[in-house]
Amino acid sequence: MHQYRLEKISKVFGRRQIAVDGVDLEVERGERVALIGPSGAGKTTLFRMLNCTLRPTAGKLWINGDAVSDLHGKRLRSVRRKIGTIYQQHNLVPRLRVVHNVLSGNLGSWSTLRSLASLLRPQGLEMAYRALRQVGIEEKIFHRTDELSGGQQQRVAIARVLVQDPEVILADEPVSSVDPSLATAIVRLLLDISQNTHKTLLMNLHSVDLALAYFPRVIGIKDGKAVFDRSPDKISDELLEELYSGHLPDSQENGLIDEESKSLIYQ
Repeated sequence: MHQYRLEKISKVFGRRQIAVDGVDLEVERGERVALIGPSGAGKTTLFRMLNCTLRPTAGKLWINGDAVSDLHGKRLRSVRRKIGTIYQQHNLVPRLRVVHNVLSGNLGSWSTLRSLASLLRPQGLEMAYRALRQVGIEEKIFHRTDELSGGQQQRVAIARVLVQDPEVILADEPVSSVDPSLATAIVRLLLDISQNTHKTLLMNLHSVDLALAYFPRVIGIKDGKAVFDRSPDKISDELLEELYSGHLPDSQENGLIDEESKSLIYQ
């Protein structure tokens, strides 16, 4: 059974803004897949459909054999709990201690009472230690989150997903705000976690070099369409030039609107 199966998936915001346009895609359990393409190509919108925070405008999406269009209430919440998302913006609470941000990965499975109690006295302390140990910053567990560097905060966000223990990790531009050496370390960390725990990993990347160097499967997205889906050795310079024609791959250096902001603008 496929982890994901997409059949002619499209997403239109408003009347005319086509963010995703007829994408066909299958992802097997445990696969490690990188998505690349220019800013505004539709990658983040696609991820928001894959984690069930957006519904497709057209087409069919199956997760573990279940049609997402048929999921509501408890069944939808159950599917969402199995999908962990790491965002470009870390979505941490700056004034809380690291332990609380990490343990918030349990919010989908804990009761409201237990969640509130954990703010006073952290519930599952060993779980938080274990997750932080995996990402290499267990000594920061009782620090305030806003005292950490950007790279350390990204590791806290990864530890939060580890506590959630999902089947799928969606990493949406997780390294765009860190320096190149740290970016490589974080990508390798996520790949190691995926491989060691058999979790499916899909990652949006601005860095073509990282995608080609570390992922066995790379999908190029442009204008809401999947223009290629290949192993790195089958991706030529000509394919990359076509993918980025009219665009520059680094949105931050060239002042382009980032994908997440664009998708929010057009809702």
